[in-house]
Amino acid sequence: MAANFSSVPVLDFALVSDNATKPEFILQLRHALINVGFLYLDNHTVSQKVTNDLIDYIPRLFDLPQEAKNQIFMANSPHFLGYSRLGAEFTKGKTDYREQFDFATPHETQWKPGAPEHLRLWGPSQWPDEGLIPGFKNTMETYLQQVQALSYQFISLLAEAFGLPSDALNKFYDADKFMQHRGKVVKYPANDGSLTDQGVGPHYDAGFLTFLLVASPHRGLQVQNLSGQWIDVPPIPGTFVVNIGKALEFVTRGLARATSHRVLSPPVGSTPRYSVPFFQNISLNACLADEVLDFPSEILQLKQLRGDPVQTDSVNFAEFDREPSGKVNLIGRVKSHPDVAQRHYPDLFAQYFPNGLPQQVSAY
Repeated sequence: MAANFSSVPVLDFALVSDNATKPEFILQLRHALINVGFLYLDNHTVSQKVTNDLIDYIPRLFDLPQEAKNQIFMANSPHFLGYSRLGAEFTKGKTDYREQFDFATPHETQWKPGAPEHLRLWGPSQWPDEGLIPGFKNTMETYLQQVQALSYQFISLLAEAFGLPSDALNKFYDADKFMQHRGKVVKYPANDGSLTDQGVGPHYDAGFLTFLLVASPHRGLQVQNLSGQWIDVPPIPGTFVVNIGKALEFVTRGLARATSHRVLSPPVGSTPRYSVPFFQNISLNACLADEVLDFPSEILQLKQLRGDPVQTDSVNFAEFDREPSGKVNLIGRVKSHPDVAQRHYPDLFAQYFPNGLPQQVSAY
């Protein structure tokens, strides 16, 4: 296992802006994609002011009256957007101790009666009352749109790192008005002594890329290396933590690594941990099993040198070999939020929960 890792590499995005240093960035990116599946991205293009403004809003968002949170409860939304209360999800049979809001980039749903159900997965966000937290919606949407722009630029660099033309992955995205990308604002409460340490259990992400903003100075994120050991990913101010999702792993035939990861709750006596993950989606109708990417032989050899990881603790998003991307994502959301599925997707709910609403659900 020559390519095993004990830390997550830090990449300097400023290298991309100079033709003399860009090849160095591409080489470092190639290593991170194939051997690690995670990286820190420093000196990125997202405004520090916008980021700081968002971080300032986060405690106020969670301090809203419970009644205000409940008004945008996720079960109201067929798009799985809105508020999720503390302890509403489970991973691998254990409670995930996090409270969260799901928001997304602006989008008018393309679904119409008779169309595939997975087209309903994208649509307008639910926002808290502007009078209770003025300016938050604008700040969050500005942040999401800036990370979206960065993610598209990053995808072209991924293609180059794989030895492909810079536009080789563009076919997995639709025109902007038909795309939507999702963000979460997450609070992991400090352990009061009565909780397990599971903020969220071991899992993979679904799409191509995730950009994580760690919005407080807490440790907690861990990734699983090739031999199955859990490696800390401590916060580095000013960076994003970027990781590979199962869709990119599948379409690259395992060349890129989707790495199992988890979050531990803040310890007893600590303060809450906050984070803002951004999930870059691909087209809802993308059928990854039909796509073949022709990688240079010297790039494919790097996968052989890496070897295969041991069995990880994560098992989610395994349907890309037979379903369009949107259906795979919808199945994942149905499994993690059966109350939403029961209200808005009754047929899928009956398929996955034939005995009715479960007391515990699996987030992944």
